[in-house]
Amino acid sequence: MTEIAAQKAVLRAEMLARRDALPDRDRRSAQICTLVQTLPAFMTATAIHCYVPMRSEVDTRPLIAAALAAGKAVAVPVVAGARQLEHSWIDNLAEAEWVRGRFGTLQPRQIRPAQPGEWSLTIVPLLAFDRDLYRLGYGGGFYDTLLAATPTLAVGVAFAVQEVARLPREPHDRRLDVVICEDGARGAC
Repeated sequence: MTEIAAQKAVLRAEMLARRDALPDRDRRSAQICTLVQTLPAFMTATAIHCYVPMRSEVDTRPLIAAALAAGKAVAVPVVAGARQLEHSWIDNLAEAEWVRGRFGTLQPRQIRPAQPGEWSLTIVPLLAFDRDLYRLGYGGGFYDTLLAATPTLAVGVAFAVQEVARLPREPHDRRLDVVICEDGARGAC
């Protein structure tokens, strides 16, 4: 394990504990989802990609519901293999339409393949982010790979307590365009 990888592993554990301990996550998530909906890129998008929350991540289900209600196409990630992320279009958030997938993530029961490039906005989960808008994920590289291959605006959503001064970086790490927190935006889009 490289020194940077070791630093990231320690930081992941610390930031997960910090996020898990945060009170009022539902209220904060709702504020974040409302702020994302005010972004011009969200308002003009006809199709978006948005993760379905797990653990103590920002709950994006209100955002997904708002996008669907506005007539936007919504794609969600599906973890297909150890380092493989696929994508599926969805029509609704009804519980019967979802199953637990790899890593305990929710995924559509019926997969309708979506391809990178078919959406203009990607909502990205994270454990931590820094002032330069780099993110720390869970370490699978799924989103770094997706963002490198997809011509899309990358919007991280996070609680303000997830911000750090500077993250350790590796060449494959991708910068976000903006991060939306309950207290406002970092960066501009």
